Amino acid sequence: MSSTPDSETDHETLVESERKPDVDVRSLVKRILLFILALLVLPYLLIVLYALPFMRPVSTLMLADLVMFQGYDRRWVSLDEISPRLVQSVMMSEDGQFCSHGGVDWNQMQTVVNSALEGEATRGASTIPMQTSKNLFLWNGRSFIRKGLELPLAVVSDFVWSKKRMMEIYLNVAEWGPGIYGIEAAAQYHFKVSASKLSSRQAALLAVALPNPIDRVAGKPGRGMQRLAGLIERRARGSGAYVGCVLD
Repeated sequence: MSSTPDSETDHETLVESERKPDVDVRSLVKRILLFILALLVLPYLLIVLYALPFMRPVSTLMLADLVMFQGYDRRWVSLDEISPRLVQSVMMSEDGQFCSHGGVDWNQMQTVVNSALEGEATRGASTIPMQTSKNLFLWNGRSFIRKGLELPLAVVSDFVWSKKRMMEIYLNVAEWGPGIYGIEAAAQYHFKVSASKLSSRQAALLAVALPNPIDRVAGKPGRGMQRLAGLIERRARGSGAYVGCVLD
């Protein structure tokens, strides 16, 4: 029996309808891949933009606070308005080789990797550029994916920004308590002084609080935190050339 025109039309319509989902899936996958690519490229464009001295970047944690309607306290200050004691303390506590590496301390990173492979306890090898990149573009928590994204961002930002600009951005986006971001808000919150008036001990306490600012409260330090702050205070006094790229 020969097919009627109507049956042929119905068959073609059925074939076309079966094909459409495949086309839609390919289109959806393409859009998703383009979106992921845009997310990966965007931080590098922002790095160039943030090199401009009048730009005041915000961190992903600040954005999260806004999305959750929690708000935050951050008062941007220039590097010249921050106590040199604080800069010295942060560098000696967080990244003693800040002036000499190119964003990543590869020697320290290799030591950490070797220790991990041998099953030994490891300490972090995160530099100030790495922490700044994480704060601006990534998320908290440990994962190989985040670390893999963090390393090239740290290298590029260290290449594009001067050391002074890097330090200025870091000190203005670092977290120092729930909803407390940047050194000016931290100094006011914990010690009721401006960032420019911090004492050596106050600066050291703020520096040692950085790895865990929720549990380590700079304004209410325990004995262990006081001892660590004393060590950082002594290192800061003898920092000398280690901080020359920022405090020349």
